[in-house]
Amino acid sequence: MLELGQGNTPPAGDLVSDVSEADFMAKVIEASQTTPVIVDFWAPWCGPCKQLGPALEAAVIAQKGKVQMAKVNVDENQGIAGQLRVQSIPTVYAFFQGQPVDGFQGALPESQIKEFVEKVAALAGDGEEDGGLADAIAAAEEMLEEGAAADAAETFAAILEEDPANAAAFGGLIRAWLAAGQTEQAEAMLGTVPEEITDAPEIEAARAQLQLAKQAADAGPVTELRAKVEANADDHAARLELAQALHASGDTEAAINELLELFRRDREWNDGAAKTQLFTIFDALKPDDPLVLTGRRKLSSMIFA
Repeated sequence: MLELGQGNTPPAGDLVSDVSEADFMAKVIEASQTTPVIVDFWAPWCGPCKQLGPALEAAVIAQKGKVQMAKVNVDENQGIAGQLRVQSIPTVYAFFQGQPVDGFQGALPESQIKEFVEKVAALAGDGEEDGGLADAIAAAEEMLEEGAAADAAETFAAILEEDPANAAAFGGLIRAWLAAGQTEQAEAMLGTVPEEITDAPEIEAARAQLQLAKQAADAGPVTELRAKVEANADDHAARLELAQALHASGDTEAAINELLELFRRDREWNDGAAKTQLFTIFDALKPDDPLVLTGRRKLSSMIFA
């Protein structure tokens, strides 16, 4: 790693570190609650990684503590790579407040790397306008959690008038409509998301919640589906329907367990339906939700067993 501790720049070891599955939660998820963390997924045999890594480190160190960097060797930490769906390297994710907020794949020119790091570092900025919008979003989220879906929707809509490409507000507005039982309105709103934020984590979460809400509308009786599964443990279709019904009834943990059991029995059934449904549930929840962390860990242990 680069050792450029000059001037007011904190020591490189405080800004760039190797991270494993054992300390990913502490050094990435928890650390990003206050300071953005850029995660570089690499491997010793990857040529482009050797070009990207040092340039990324230099750009991070130049921000003098406004952003940190975590390096994850995918050969030694396949579980993390699998959970975050890293399919090629180098892959770079940026985390802030416990959630992935940006990223890219492949090597980039130095100018684009610098631009990316500066954009991520600015996430924790305390500018007056950005701080005001952030406070408004936090207030709207609190309304949503308290069941005031209409008030939350109104606040999210007002934020979008100020910032039409605000992913957090767009995702929040979609979720507010879902909470109000307005599935069609939520789906219509999802169709108006600006292209530049369509893959943002907040939009992915809203998209997943919409999919689950539509499944819930067609969910069968839990008792009947459980009886079918108990009568034939290899009735995969019934187990998938049971998981969907359990989630619709609010028992997310039981739904995840049924899907993990389905994956254990036949991971390839119906084009990997168990894994797909699990990821839909995970995407709909917060990344640091205990159900997500436990579920992903159990799934990874099966995938890499």
